[in-house]
Amino acid sequence: MTWTLATSLDDFLARAGGFLRARPAENTVLLTVSDRLVGRGPHAFGPQPPVFGWWSREPRGPVEGAFLRTPPFEPRLGVMPDRAAAELAVELAAAGPDFTEVTAVSGGESAVHAFAAAWQAATGATACARSRQRLYRLDGLTGPPRPPAGRPRVCAPADRELLVDWYGAFGAEVAIELPNARDTVDDRIAAGLLHVWEDGGAPVAMAGNSPVIAGMSRIGPVYTPPERRGRGYASGVTAAASAHALAQGAAEVLLFTDLADPTSNSIYRQLGYRPVEDCLTVGFRG
Repeated sequence: MTWTLATSLDDFLARAGGFLRARPAENTVLLTVSDRLVGRGPHAFGPQPPVFGWWSREPRGPVEGAFLRTPPFEPRLGVMPDRAAAELAVELAAAGPDFTEVTAVSGGESAVHAFAAAWQAATGATACARSRQRLYRLDGLTGPPRPPAGRPRVCAPADRELLVDWYGAFGAEVAIELPNARDTVDDRIAAGLLHVWEDGGAPVAMAGNSPVIAGMSRIGPVYTPPERRGRGYASGVTAAASAHALAQGAAEVLLFTDLADPTSNSIYRQLGYRPVEDCLTVGFRG
């Protein structure tokens, strides 16, 4: 049983790409981040180079687990057995901060718990849960039960500055740093992957969807300014982004919700989304 750590995206995709595509829902973050790196280069998320890894039972055996890290973000675990997650923690602890400094980890709940326990044993760090999310898969799109006033539309270059502001507001609200938001907005506008809901001729909410990768597209971010909430705009624009992903050929349309927010979880269930797995982010200190 062995992990291979690398800094080459080409090597990672050559060795683990088939594994990622075989489980596109559970590996959705690894797939979309890799796609972003292909399009924008190794510094798409920040100045530090990304780190990748894949796990197999034998040195050249089939890949059964994968992770990546794009600083400043924490390592993201894809599908993997719990023992692989524990072994990864030991490998990264031994690699030292020159290779990858771990202050948190995220991914499927079981794998994260296994990683966190092994990391604490190897380093003496203290772990604490930072956030819990639920991954949903669309199982037949239905319209909002109470359709909001207005209509959706695909974003245009004229929307750029508003959308950059909304990206920043979304990141601040969920306590996630979103580097290079302008590049992300530009790319998504150019690809027709950002949508707004308009009411009275003005944008009142937004939703994005990722490119279709391995038959999968993920909705996000979804954002409504605080003063516009409670009117169904998020439901309307999420339904529009979901319909767009389906029209682009997505066999699986996914999204994440914060388990601490019962409103968003209820909204997405009403649109036809069903749970896939729970995910967890754990931070380390000491």
